[in-house]
Amino acid sequence: MLDGCGREIDYLRVSVTDRCNLRCRYCMPETGVGDLGHANILSLEQIARVVSVAAELGIRKVRLTGGEPLVRKNIGQLIRMISGLDKIKEISMTTNGALFTAMADELKEAGLTRVNFSLDSLQEENFNYITRRGQLQDVIPAITKALQMGMTPVKINMVVMRTINDREILDFARLAYVLPLHVRFIEFMPIGDLPFFQEQRLMSGDEVKAVIDQKYELSARSTRQGSGPAKDYTIRGGVGMIGFISPMSQHFCSECNRIRMTADGKLRGCLFSKNEVSLKMALQNNASDEKLAELFKQAIWEKPSRHHLAKGWGADNQRKMYQIGG
Repeated sequence: MLDGCGREIDYLRVSVTDRCNLRCRYCMPETGVGDLGHANILSLEQIARVVSVAAELGIRKVRLTGGEPLVRKNIGQLIRMISGLDKIKEISMTTNGALFTAMADELKEAGLTRVNFSLDSLQEENFNYITRRGQLQDVIPAITKALQMGMTPVKINMVVMRTINDREILDFARLAYVLPLHVRFIEFMPIGDLPFFQEQRLMSGDEVKAVIDQKYELSARSTRQGSGPAKDYTIRGGVGMIGFISPMSQHFCSECNRIRMTADGKLRGCLFSKNEVSLKMALQNNASDEKLAELFKQAIWEKPSRHHLAKGWGADNQRKMYQIGG
């Protein structure tokens, strides 16, 4: 269906939990993280019902996020329920990869079609610094496993942070040169009130591309691949692809086709907006599908024309990234 700005909304991002097994510095505080608790998040059956209603309104692609979606108990069961909906054409997931290898076969059998890995460093020490408690040795085999299973295109999302991991830009670009991976470089975004957010850490997509251009010859794709916001490039002599997601320096709001649902059942038209429409009360009160559809239509219609991050560093201090859904 169309939002108030005439954009076709066909993509739903569903946060299945606000819990995570890592503590990435731009996403969560190191300590004192209080999760919503089981009673305050949607059940798997409620999530599947929301997706079913959304499918009737024109949603065709679903991405499961968190927190870390693989810490949600019985996540394979949810994927199976969603994959049984005829109108849903793609079920993907964004994961940190730490738990993926052991669960990969079950996830694909349940109906997962694609996977994106959030990975910000290929160096053990720096990876540990960014994630605070992660093990790089758990993630690399997960990426290999996804490639072997044919869950293409397998994507890697790297949030580029000046003085933190910008020295690894060419290392990530090389991954896309030697492997059939789609490596996306994402601008550092101020979400929440974490002290780690410092404007000087922002490195624009153009700056990142300039680094890569020193070693690799990139050719812009004439058409955008899939439903994502990335500007995509092929690499001369390479087998993968490179993309740039630049919400800070070059927002892509006019082409945005997505809506988000938090783990506690709140619809958000924009990652950076404070406006939310809650489905949880309606679900608890056994509201009809028609009522849920009305709430969905409201959230889509009220989707803002664009974000306004440039007006203030730290535009939304109400929710941190793990509380919204990456």
